[in-house]
Amino acid sequence: MMNSGLRSVVSLLALSCSVLSPPAWASPLKTTNDARAASWPFGPLVTSGRDMKNAQGGTVVYAGTNWPGHGEVMIPDGLHYQSIQSVVSKIKSTGMNAIRLTYAIQMIDEIYSKNGQDTTVRESFTKALGTTNGPRVYSQFLAKNPSFNDSTTRLQVFDAVAAECAKQHIYVHLDNHMSKAAWCCSTGDGNSWFGDTYYNVDNWTRGLSYMANHGKSWTALTSMSLRNELRRPDNNPTLNSQSYNWRDWYTNIKKGTSAINSANPDLLIFLSGLDFDTYMTPVVQGTAFTPGSTKYSAADFSGYANKIVLEIHNYQNSANNCDSLKSSLYNSGFQALHAEDSKAVNVFPVLLTEFGFDMRGNTWQGTYTTCIASYLAEQKAGWFIWVVSGSYYIRSGTQDYEETWGLLNHDWSDWRSPAYIEGGLKPLAKATAQG
Repeated sequence: MMNSGLRSVVSLLALSCSVLSPPAWASPLKTTNDARAASWPFGPLVTSGRDMKNAQGGTVVYAGTNWPGHGEVMIPDGLHYQSIQSVVSKIKSTGMNAIRLTYAIQMIDEIYSKNGQDTTVRESFTKALGTTNGPRVYSQFLAKNPSFNDSTTRLQVFDAVAAECAKQHIYVHLDNHMSKAAWCCSTGDGNSWFGDTYYNVDNWTRGLSYMANHGKSWTALTSMSLRNELRRPDNNPTLNSQSYNWRDWYTNIKKGTSAINSANPDLLIFLSGLDFDTYMTPVVQGTAFTPGSTKYSAADFSGYANKIVLEIHNYQNSANNCDSLKSSLYNSGFQALHAEDSKAVNVFPVLLTEFGFDMRGNTWQGTYTTCIASYLAEQKAGWFIWVVSGSYYIRSGTQDYEETWGLLNHDWSDWRSPAYIEGGLKPLAKATAQG
């Protein structure tokens, strides 16, 4: 999410050869395609024109919320206040059918640096929150989630979230939000662009490969993204002037998609654009990836061209004209849903994977929120609202940070705006969710 237009954030040097050949300790058991196709989620999913389809031919539309796990603790937020089962049940109760679960590449870098051994949650809380608050919050985490203990690792928490989502038929979309674990995003945080301070490309593709492979054991995992909110690396003028462009974007996203598909060919792969992922126009309209002349080609994704999905974000919260906002959404990427438009050279499913607003007061009744909802319903398009979190373990140095944009209240026990849930969110989920 862009907070007042920005956010904040990793990578350590690594062996690029690991990308396509994870070591033995990175390989869980694989669920067979036959078993997945016979029961929910009826996977693997594929794309067909503007739609995502399951193995039975049914259309799948995600209607969900973001659940951050990319902060310094490197586990999904809120679990010191509520159990995994409680959070997933609240999501399910609204009619939403998906979560966008975020993570940091730093977690995988640390696993590799320890020869495959993940850090325990206990250690991670202490490292992130300090020797006083870390153990205290960790004790709260254990009290709310008694199946965990001192040997529980960070990835095992992600595993448990995915397992509960499968139990409640909630799709999991796994999103690489940052390299260095931290709040996201700003143009000076070192995580902005391929080759930025913390954004080592080899580590990034290795991390994508690792998580795609690890996720084979997650029944609910049906898709992954490449990277959240690519943006100008303003802290690196040379990188900014020489590499921040669509040409280098295309070069690198092909590396990322290959890393995911080689490790787990079942997954859909979401592509995000430039300027905080606010537009994908060159991909949709088939124009040159400047300053080069190359254009998007399905042949560049041989064997998995029917796995590619587009995503965009929108935070035009000051919008006061719905028609103008809808036009902006269309031109930024949703044009790809419309094969009848001659300018839509490439047709894809398109999702709004981030939008959001302050849950206090009556903001939800304003132009921005009501217009987004009506547009998504009209387009029968997928979405993830930012954010489920009522608070964060830590954000930008502040512990137990209050999230006023959160669907849940501070201790994650109830809705922050019951009026929005009943009058806005539930109707939106009902109008869009499929599968």
